[in-house]
Amino acid sequence: MNEQIEIRAGDTFSPDKYSIKLDVKYPHLDVIDVPVIVSECTEKWFNQTLSQVNDSVVRIGIIDGEFHWHKHDDDDEFFFVLQGNLFIELEGSTIELNPMQGVTISKGVLHKPRAPKKVVMLMVETKEIAPVGD
Repeated sequence: MNEQIEIRAGDTFSPDKYSIKLDVKYPHLDVIDVPVIVSECTEKWFNQTLSQVNDSVVRIGIIDGEFHWHKHDDDDEFFFVLQGNLFIELEGSTIELNPMQGVTISKGVLHKPRAPKKVVMLMVETKEIAPVGD
């Protein structure tokens, strides 16, 4: 599996740049300091795998802007907002998540996360998931 996927302006995924890092940054028993990660982030769309828990991973997303419409055919995806307001567009509706709220998007559901202002969130998903969609 690639350790980092860069999707840049002008490609088929989005007009924005995404930085998606699939390497596990923190081994078990290492303390994960989210405020430090947030303060060091200089990118508008940043996604880093923090830890692996059995066959799943926990990722941090620090985002400002829109992702593209996508789905995961074989994997559910859990979003939990720490800071900001995340909107997840679905076909025909929108889910709004405020700080300390979460939602699971079922496999196969077309969705598009967006953040009109900076959002810090955690995501839990299988380690095999393709973050940009299937």
